[in-house]
Order: sequence, then structure tokens, then C-alpha cells
Amino acid sequence: MNIAGSVALVTGANRGIGRRFVDELLERGAAKVYAGVRQPDQLAEGEFADPRVEVLRLDLLDAASVTDAAARATDVTLLVNNAGISTGANLLGDGDLEGLRLELDTHFFGTLSVIRAFKPVLAANGGGAVVNILSALSWFSTEGANAYAVAKAAEWAMTNGVRLELAGQGTLVQGVHLGAADTRLMDGYDGPMLDPREVAVATLDGVEAGAIEVLVDEWARLVKSSLANDPSGFYAEALAARV
Repeated sequence: MNIAGSVALVTGANRGIGRRFVDELLERGAAKVYAGVRQPDQLAEGEFADPRVEVLRLDLLDAASVTDAAARATDVTLLVNNAGISTGANLLGDGDLEGLRLELDTHFFGTLSVIRAFKPVLAANGGGAVVNILSALSWFSTEGANAYAVAKAAEWAMTNGVRLELAGQGTLVQGVHLGAADTRLMDGYDGPMLDPREVAVATLDGVEAGAIEVLVDEWARLVKSSLANDPSGFYAEALAARV
């Protein structure tokens, strides 16, 4: 599909990768961009100055807000599911499973609820496209982000499933994987990080090319390629450090 003239909705649009998506969509000539945010009343005055941007309240954990957004944004042709969280939870801690449940409720069930709500909207507008911002952590685990990895793996599987279910109405479903991007979600991480704009650029290039998967950086490509190998090599260093 062409980005120029499209009508997009971006979840988690007020900062980080989501904000860069809004900017890039406008630069490429999108006719309209719905900026989905959890708390519109907390946006700075003039946050979105371009008249093509309309702010929508959209909270992945609030079913009513998702339904209301789909009822309001009936002209959407491109849905970018970017909103997410990171609780830092592991799987076998002494506490409860609240962190894991929150990750799954957000990344899996929350994103799926948005896709379900916008399925008829996209169908009515010719099919369009759905983009799910995933992670290289869809394919591996690391201590301190195990709940996030489980949720992203589930979201990856969901992405593959809805791609099949939406094919009949002509909707492209794209999964986007990356390592670390320089956003608030990665506060405290001291490794190399992508400029968030690189994610938006690679993703929208992929949408225009009809790509069902985008691997934004070398780390995502490395992890994806490792899946065909014995996992002992990939995890050897991490396991040795914990023995």
C-alpha cells in the first residue's frame, strides 16, 4: 500500500517509537494520523501541531476505549500497534504473577483487542495493513526481561495467526522485530541502541513493499538466524554466568 494518502492510527503515539511513526507518516504524505494515547489530558499544549493529527484516547487495558476508538476512526487504512510496557519481571520470583499477567494483557490481549476492533474498519476501507511492533525478544530470553520475552513471543505467534485470518479481506499484517531502541522503555540499558526513527522508516518501507516481516537491525537478524541452530550455543555465555 502507499503511505501517501493513507489514514493511520498509531498506538502509544506520544513518545518514543510511536512519536517517530507519527512524524514519518506525516512526512510521507499520510492524509490523517490518529495519535492513540492513554492519557490525552497529559499531553503538552501543542504536542501535535500538524492539523492532520487527531488525538484519540486509546488504552490497551480499557476495552471501552478500544471500542470507542474504532467507532470514531472509521477511515483508518493503516493500524500501527506500537504501545507496550516492560515490567522487568522474571518468571520464577517469590512474588505473584502480576508482572507477567500485565505484560500478556498489554502485548498479547491488548494488541489483539485493537486488531479485532479495527478488522471491520480495515475491511470497509479496502483491506489496508496492520503493523505489530514486536522485538528480537520474541525469539530469546534474558534475565530481567523474561516476562516481556514471553509476551512478545505470544504476540509474534498472534501476528502470524491474524495474518492468515485477515488475508481474505486483503489486509497486510506485518511483524517488526528490533533489538534496543533509544526510548524511555530502555532506561538503564547501556548497550547500543537504535534511533527510534530508524524503526519507523524501516517499517513503513516494508509496508510499501508488502513485506510481512521487517528485521530492523543486525541484532534482530542475528537472533532470527540462530533459531535454526542448537540453542546451547546461543545461551552458553548466559548459562555459564549463572552456574
